[in-house]
Amino acid sequence: MLGRPIGHSLSPVIHHAGYAAAGLAEWTYTAHECGEDGLAGFVAGLGPEWAGLSLTMPLKEVALDVADHVAPVAAAIGAANTLVRTPEGTWRAENTDAPGMVDALTAAGVSTVDRVSVLGAGGTARAVLAAARDLGAAAVEVYARRPDAIAELDPVANELGITLIGAGWDKAASAADADVVVSTVPRGVADALAATVTWRPGAVLFDAVYDPWPTPLAAAAERAGCRIVSGLDLLLAQAVRQFELYTGADAPVPAMRAALFAAAAARHR
Repeated sequence: MLGRPIGHSLSPVIHHAGYAAAGLAEWTYTAHECGEDGLAGFVAGLGPEWAGLSLTMPLKEVALDVADHVAPVAAAIGAANTLVRTPEGTWRAENTDAPGMVDALTAAGVSTVDRVSVLGAGGTARAVLAAARDLGAAAVEVYARRPDAIAELDPVANELGITLIGAGWDKAASAADADVVVSTVPRGVADALAATVTWRPGAVLFDAVYDPWPTPLAAAAERAGCRIVSGLDLLLAQAVRQFELYTGADAPVPAMRAALFAAAAARHR
């Protein structure tokens, strides 16, 4: 796994649990500090024993330049969180965040959606647009503090063939009118909304934050009867997709889930 900073990541816990449960005794998953300027050199120096790389910030965009091939979803979003070595020895950029969101929402009982709202317009919002498209939404409402950040999502929405509706953060309480609300903002940013949002019956809140948990927004939504999907659910779902891309084996999801949630709980003891 590459990124900067990287020491806080729980991804090694998930993947190592998967390797152990699948009997892949010789497989390892290690974390390396790497900035944008160092990614190309790091990849070029890898031997044939490397099956893939997981990428976090700030490497998700530059990964597209390093890869020999780019999967359609990564190209549409303009970001990749995964590099996979092909049988020919080249590197393919993939994005497992967007399909991971679909998997996490499906596990929460979401099969199709009409309206999706997004809090925040950063990199995670790009993946939400793709996930919303795959779940059948024709439009996504994005609420953000900076209008220019919403404008930067326009090319992504156009590439995905989905309508983007932008609104200022002062209107963010209206997000709860949607079938699915996805909060992509950093911890603390959406806390004040917990006291002002009126949740629609049957709505789903997908809060990408997982530390601390629950967020005030998630706690308020759960009290109102909403189904909740957390950032840990997404972390697991995208890692399951990566595991299968790297190994070609079915992921032992229960073991990976148990290890992740145990490690997350241990951080708060």
